[in-house]
Amino acid sequence: QVQVVESGGGLVQPGGSLTLSCEISGSTFSLYQIQWHRQTPEHERELVAIITSGGHTSYVDLVKGRFTISKDSAKNMVYLQMNSLKPEDTAVYYCKYIDYGGQSVAEYWGQGTQVTVSS
Repeated sequence: QVQVVESGGGLVQPGGSLTLSCEISGSTFSLYQIQWHRQTPEHERELVAIITSGGHTSYVDLVKGRFTISKDSAKNMVYLQMNSLKPEDTAVYYCKYIDYGGQSVAEYWGQGTQVTVSS
């Protein structure tokens, strides 16, 4: 059974930095994509960043130049380094694992981790 667990959220001041971690277990990790999403009570869940099994990355315009997604395949970990944080980055951040390696595409979500940017 695939499990996705986020960690690293917390309270940070505007302009500060925070690194979120996503640990994935129970998968063969052959062909996949890992995404970070975020959601606030006022908005629908939105995609923030993507990293593929080949290491390609992409970001939404709102976080380009401030956020960096990376992975450590040996540890089955994905990270989201967030710099120059703004109050509008406040949200619950979710990790999503998409497995393309099986007979059908399977998607798995973590439980989310709260990030609050406030002075």
